[in-house]
Amino acid sequence: MKKIPLFCLMGALLVMFPGISEAQANREAAKLTREGAEAVKNKEWDRAVDLFRRAADLDHRNAPSLSAALQQRATAYQAQQQYRKAIDDFSEALEVTPDDQGIYERRAYAEMRLNDYDRALADYNELIKRKPNEARYYLLRSYIYEVKGDAAAAIADCDKVLQMQHENAEAKARKQRMQTLQAQQAATQMPAGPISAPSQSGPPKKP
Repeated sequence: MKKIPLFCLMGALLVMFPGISEAQANREAAKLTREGAEAVKNKEWDRAVDLFRRAADLDHRNAPSLSAALQQRATAYQAQQQYRKAIDDFSEALEVTPDDQGIYERRAYAEMRLNDYDRALADYNELIKRKPNEARYYLLRSYIYEVKGDAAAAIADCDKVLQMQHENAEAKARKQRMQTLQAQQAATQMPAGPISAPSQSGPPKKP
């Protein structure tokens, strides 16, 4: 799907369409926004995204509405297990509202469903950088490290969780598994490598 630029300077609009004044552009944006809201109400996600994108091109104040519509469509794609499309929409939503931390987590979930653990790891790294005292981000990242077979990194993240939540059962169980893995690797003198997703704990719940 070809993406239209999200923001156009008003001056460029006036050059391209000399008959459109700023006031007219704002009125058109408001009209498109109302139509987009109606499309959202009817769960017409493609139409809603298109309308809000056009409105945002005319008036950047409509960017949050575009981001919300993209996230709603992404959620609908996830329900249909169309995770690649969901990731595309979450990525565009981040371009529009880059400070919305929740989008990173929802995109990471979709990436993990596709076993794209490197990209999911990058999203959780970003989340931890933005909010370093959020225990569940370390817990979810430790799951990714466990799947990738990085015992040391998984243990370090579990320790961070346990510093904040001393009785976190999932962190305790994962740390124990990773310590066992470390001992086995040391005994066989084999380097760590990717492992299958652990049967003891499934993938994290959908955020």
